[in-house]
Amino acid sequence: MRHQCNRNRLGRPQDQRKALLRSLATELFLHGEITTTLSKAKALKPYAEEIVTLAKRGDLHARRQAAKFIYNVKTSKYVNRETGELFDEPQKVKTEEGKTKIDRTVIPQTVLRKLFSEIGKQYEGRNGGYTRIYHLPPRRGDAAEMALIQLV
Repeated sequence: MRHQCNRNRLGRPQDQRKALLRSLATELFLHGEITTTLSKAKALKPYAEEIVTLAKRGDLHARRQAAKFIYNVKTSKYVNRETGELFDEPQKVKTEEGKTKIDRTVIPQTVLRKLFSEIGKQYEGRNGGYTRIYHLPPRRGDAAEMALIQLV
């Protein structure tokens, strides 16, 4: 019997549901907010909050666990490995021969790096409640209930 095993199944098999939540969480951490259907937003909320809790821990094991739950795509920014400073484009340095080449300490920022360097630090003093859901007007095509889910 399936007593008290309520879970948002979203009308999909398990593999598709996991992939959907993984991509929604990746986009949420990349952009800070996303617009989706209300049922997907409600399913995403506990999923994303668990990942932020891992980011608050910040150790290597938490980083590897979080890597299982999101796609590690590149953002449009670059980060300095040593200082953590963000850049819009890779920094170039002059060599002794007078040529310019890309600085090796500046690497592309990924969602996982952003999660642990920015988002995890942002919620360090907060015990849960990292996301917020706003109800939006229904979608025009099929009148599905829409919602905006964002990081608080």
